[in-house]
Amino acid sequence: MPGQQTFSNAQTGQWLKIDFLPGVELMPLAQPVPDGSIHRVRLSAGTTIPVHTHPADEYVLVVSGTIETGGTRCEAGTFWTTPAGTRQGPHVAITYVELLTVRLGAMGAFGDSAG
Repeated sequence: MPGQQTFSNAQTGQWLKIDFLPGVELMPLAQPVPDGSIHRVRLSAGTTIPVHTHPADEYVLVVSGTIETGGTRCEAGTFWTTPAGTRQGPHVAITYVELLTVRLGAMGAFGDSAG
């Protein structure tokens, strides 16, 4: 029996607040691999996600807004890739930002414990 298409949008999806990352909300969309995630991310202007690593490759598309990551200013339409184990960030939301992120494994460590 074939699978079925599924749909999610901002009105029907569930935004989750991340306690240890104030100003960040995630909307999980799919789990492409075990522990992996395809998700939307919203960052309030001024939010900083500290330096961190992921033990898996990560792909990010800036859907709207302006974010600075690792000293590079990224506008809507910018796409970046980060190989597994690469120290990244901090990510600083210059404006309200929405991202689409695909991570092919677990989240990993943040802050001083990162790589």
